[in-house]
Amino acid sequence: MDSLPISLWIAIAGLVALLSLWTMGAFWSKNQMPVEGKTVLITGASEGMGRSVARQMAEKGANVILVSRSVPKLEEAMAEAQAAACNPSQRFHYITADVSKPDYAPSLLAEAVEWNNGQALDIVWCVAGKSTPDFWVEAPLSLTRNQMDINFWGSAEMAHAILRLWLAPNAPVVTEPKHLIFTSSVVAFFPVVGYGPYTPAKSALRGLADTLLQEVQLYPQKVKIHVVYPGSISSPGFERENKTKPEITNMIEDGDPVQSPDEVAAASIRGLEKGYYFITVAFLGHVLRWSALGGSTRSNILVDTVMGWVIGVAMLVAGPLIHRQIRQYGKKHGHPVNYRKKGNDDLLN
Repeated sequence: MDSLPISLWIAIAGLVALLSLWTMGAFWSKNQMPVEGKTVLITGASEGMGRSVARQMAEKGANVILVSRSVPKLEEAMAEAQAAACNPSQRFHYITADVSKPDYAPSLLAEAVEWNNGQALDIVWCVAGKSTPDFWVEAPLSLTRNQMDINFWGSAEMAHAILRLWLAPNAPVVTEPKHLIFTSSVVAFFPVVGYGPYTPAKSALRGLADTLLQEVQLYPQKVKIHVVYPGSISSPGFERENKTKPEITNMIEDGDPVQSPDEVAAASIRGLEKGYYFITVAFLGHVLRWSALGGSTRSNILVDTVMGWVIGVAMLVAGPLIHRQIRQYGKKHGHPVNYRKKGNDDLLN
């Protein structure tokens, strides 16, 4: 076969360059999730990432409803969001709720809609979550059930309730879409030993989101689904997490970035404004996302596909190296029951 003429190669290169620029947003800069004047409900808003999201949404002109269990913490977080408001007409409210309890969401949303002058909420962001690391086999099964209740069912119940409102037969069909945002974790892309009680819930959120992304397309109303995948966040929750984290987990995570809540919230919001479906907030998160996209929708068709190939090859080396590190640790320290952190049993029971 004759080689392709140079003019055709130039045309192909130009097409690839244009596709790259298009997928990276060079030809469209419209904010895909404007929040000024919109009403945003945020679970887990009293501390950490959720609190930062509430404040940064306020800075962008949103009306904010903060949800958490602790009234004192909610009052502090709401005062911080109010102080950050850019418009005197912005409104703020908080609702106490335990997202781990069955059927918590319908009554919470009823109160939120009533406060919002009977108008539908525009954005719901499920941030509430909890990580209590341990070895899945050694920990009581109740630990996994508890984290599933908070991390999966807390978001799934909210999603079910809000989508039934947004997608009801009599719900209005408007130009701008509603946004439902889940908060998962990078362990949903690449599991790490020690997060056995936590990873199943965060992985289940990814599966639910992938399904809902398809399902909402059946309805005339416009709803966008998004998932944020943070890594370690320097928050009160992270401090609690470290109390039970096995040593081998710390060893594997050694050198991984620990971001501030403000950094994670800002990076998440940037991804949402670009219209991304899967949003990672640091380079390590991008790498893990590229390694595990599978059949999930790409945020950037060209970059995600190419990097998926590249990182897929790299994982052929990285995965076995991590498994080797775990085996060596096991040989050195013996049965896991012998080296659980002192005081773990008191924390887990």
